[in-house]
Amino acid sequence: MRKPPRKRGPFASARREVSETGEPGASSAQTASPAYRLAFEDVDFLLRQDLRPVRLQLELLKPELLQQQHGIKSTVAVFGSARIPSPEHAQTVLAKAEEEARAHPKDREAARRLAVARRMVANSRYYDEARRFARIVTGTCVGEHVCDFVVKTGGGPGIMEAANRGADDIGGKSIGLNIVLPMEQEPNAYITPDLCFRFHYFAIRKMHFLTRSKALVVFPGGFGTLDELFEAATLIQTGKIEAIPILLFGREYWERVINIDAMINEGMVALEDKDIFTFVETAEEAWNCIAEFYHLPK
Repeated sequence: MRKPPRKRGPFASARREVSETGEPGASSAQTASPAYRLAFEDVDFLLRQDLRPVRLQLELLKPELLQQQHGIKSTVAVFGSARIPSPEHAQTVLAKAEEEARAHPKDREAARRLAVARRMVANSRYYDEARRFARIVTGTCVGEHVCDFVVKTGGGPGIMEAANRGADDIGGKSIGLNIVLPMEQEPNAYITPDLCFRFHYFAIRKMHFLTRSKALVVFPGGFGTLDELFEAATLIQTGKIEAIPILLFGREYWERVINIDAMINEGMVALEDKDIFTFVETAEEAWNCIAEFYHLPK
């Protein structure tokens, strides 16, 4: 006995109309006009300046619905510099810089590049910490359809790659929120393909960083990392979101870059605002802070 067709309501679905009707049969001036295209199939129409609110909504909805589909219950956002390489790559860059400095001992630019390369080697430890941290976090939900604490990054190189790579190391899911930039920007190879999203709007991307996030783990970084960090801190400070752990990897770096005590002494922030941040040095210490905050087994 044949099953009755699944009831979808009285209206034909948009998908069916696109697949079954296709191009109009009779060609005419009317059917050839862009005005005749179905609105949701008309890319030129969707890209109009007037349609920006619709595009904003689409960028909000698409990652949200796909995360629901993949059982992403909560996430841990990992921020940090795209310029922090793996230790192996950092050593390669250092060797090249040393060779260049030896060949041109009086070249100031070569000396500067050598100094930077040495700092890259020192900072590459954060790549390993981010990778190990992601392994620890992802290990709490591997194999589960509904997942807590899924690693989420900006989807690029450096610290972002390290965190996605750590999740991939143990066969877990991870999310990448890539963005279109004037320079070439591609997602790293370790993001779960079905959870690799691309954004035009920074604002919507940053909203997705915080949506579902149970913690923010912030490695040394530049303007982009500071932007993401302080937006989250402001939302917590002003009570726009509930407090979650904000863990800063590398006290020595962050206390040089951000002088919170100076802001307190100038009356610009309250003494208790300093408690928004927690300094950590290792992957294990970071996970223990999160586990303690949520009363999880360590």
